[in-house]
Amino acid sequence: MLWVAAMVGAVIADRAFKRAGVKVDGGPADAVGMVALALIVGIIGSKIWHVLDTPEEFRAIGWRVLWDNAGFAWYGGLTFGIAALVLMGWRAKIGAVRTLDLLAPAAAIGYGIGRIGCFLSGDGCYGIEIQPVHIFGFTFHPWGIAFPPPAIEPVLVPVYPTPLYEFAIGLLIGAFLWWRLGKPHATGAILGQYLALSGLARFLVEFIRRNPKVLWGLSNAQLASLGAVVVGIALTWWASTRPQEVTEKTQKKPAAPVEKTA
Repeated sequence: MLWVAAMVGAVIADRAFKRAGVKVDGGPADAVGMVALALIVGIIGSKIWHVLDTPEEFRAIGWRVLWDNAGFAWYGGLTFGIAALVLMGWRAKIGAVRTLDLLAPAAAIGYGIGRIGCFLSGDGCYGIEIQPVHIFGFTFHPWGIAFPPPAIEPVLVPVYPTPLYEFAIGLLIGAFLWWRLGKPHATGAILGQYLALSGLARFLVEFIRRNPKVLWGLSNAQLASLGAVVVGIALTWWASTRPQEVTEKTQKKPAAPVEKTA
């Protein structure tokens, strides 16, 4: 699923670059190469973040945690991936922030697809045990699913299938950002909306995830999510003060001259 996410993300990124008319040295920009390199750097970053976030796992199994098929921290991948894209966008003279704008829809959809891998493997990214919900005098039981062996981290009671929630949310955010990217916008607006929306989604889903609480009843992921939301809102506000850019698709073609008849 990581491979599928990368392929889908590369296709979306390539279409975004072409729609925006981005060229490097007179030729088309290599969006696919950017996504591939960002993916490799992001995987390394996600592992480093996971080790720092769960030092007890490193103490238990040692350096093997770095190539274990579980334990990929989203914010580590996001941070390292963004750093790689910033550098590549700067070197290609596209602009660091504009590059991130163009790749935001691909990032959102790719993340959602990657979560299907978490769901299929049962790697522990699922939620807490299903509990009855009482609202306005009514009681209903949310749908849940168990992850029996051979799941990586088996659980035999129904739990919230949070990877499926994140898959759906990722697709919705990605579709919205793709639509916004095709409209006139200032540099940084799409990136700001991506950070705000994805951070808010992750913050909310963490309330039914199994991650331990570390501060103020919040998990590490929620604290990082709040930071992403704040940065996203600030970036969106900053972009609102900047002049809007118009993509090739949204540019109005000049009207054809009207021929006068005798």
